[in-house]
Order: sequence, then structure tokens, then C-alpha cells
Amino acid sequence: MNKPNQLLLISLTFLIVFCSPQMEQDPEKEQVREAINYYFQAHATGNGEYLREAFHPVAHLYFVRDNEFSQFTLEEYIARFDGSPPDSEDQRTRSIDEIDISGNAAIATITLDYPNGVYTDYMSMLKIEGQWKIVNKTFYLAPR
Repeated sequence: MNKPNQLLLISLTFLIVFCSPQMEQDPEKEQVREAINYYFQAHATGNGEYLREAFHPVAHLYFVRDNEFSQFTLEEYIARFDGSPPDSEDQRTRSIDEIDISGNAAIATITLDYPNGVYTDYMSMLKIEGQWKIVNKTFYLAPR
């Protein structure tokens, strides 16, 4: 075997041995992502019914508005969706920044980058009857 082929083989072996475990998908994290993707679909489509797939029925949303503590129930939050995609949907991005799981509890940090500002969402999640559900959402809006 010539030298370039040996180097290629060594490099590929290194990648397989040392990088493969890190590249494997964690099934629990994938299930958390599925729940968060329902949340993203609600925002992208304006269809609040997707939130029923993402959130536990008694979930709450917490935030500070005008220096005052505020909250929504899930039903109040769903009522804010009108069934139409936002006019600025083509200018919006959504990402899952971090997922931290301990047993049947998880926290997901999410960024919603919208024309009016950047939302940072902290989702408290629990695995209930085999499904990950958002039980609380705490968020902050950094206005533009």
C-alpha cells in the first residue's frame, strides 16, 4: 500500500473509532426533539393544535412583561394562534440549542429568531407514559 493510501486508511480508522460514539443519535434526545418540532410546527403554521402534541394539558407559560410576572395556561396560549402562518414566516428561524436529560426529566433551550426580536425559550419537560411533554415554558424576548 502506498503512503497516501495508508494515511487515508489511518485517518478513516481514527474517525470511525474516536468519532462514531459521539455521532450516534441518543433516542431520548430524538424523542424530545419530536415534541419540540410540534411546537415549531405550531409557530410556522399558526395552527395551535400542534401545541397539544408538544405540551402536557396542564402546562403553563411564564414570562415577565413590563416588569410584571405573567403567565398563560396552555389553552390561553393555543387561543393566540389564528390558524394562518405568520406573514414574516420566511424571515423566521427556530433552533434547539441544547437538550439536557436526567431520567424522565429534561430541559430544552430553544431560540426563535423573528423579525420583532429573539425569543429564548426554556422548556421543562417530563417523559409521561412513554412520551416527552413540555410541562412548563419560561421565555424571554430580546426586542429588536
